[in-house]
Amino acid sequence: MKRRLPNPWVMVPVMIGFVIGGVIGWSVVTVGCRPGGCAPLAALVGLGAAFVVAAGILVVAVLVVRSLNEWQQASRRGEEPPGPGCEVPQPDRE
Repeated sequence: MKRRLPNPWVMVPVMIGFVIGGVIGWSVVTVGCRPGGCAPLAALVGLGAAFVVAAGILVVAVLVVRSLNEWQQASRRGEEPPGPGCEVPQPDRE
């Protein structure tokens, strides 16, 4: 079975979000503490924030990439690309 490499269009934003989320989480805790008073707590909150932010960005990035792939495949087949949402055709009203 061939192993698939991670998509850089997904992984790069997730990694950037992980770093930024960690820095923001760590900074928020250190602002409220005495100097040198809560480094372990700041690290723990920073790590937790990093994972939460990365997970959120991962969900959005995967959905965007899948949507763009679906749109490109429909265009290549000569079909009208799918629109937003799940519209159901309305019967003609007289």
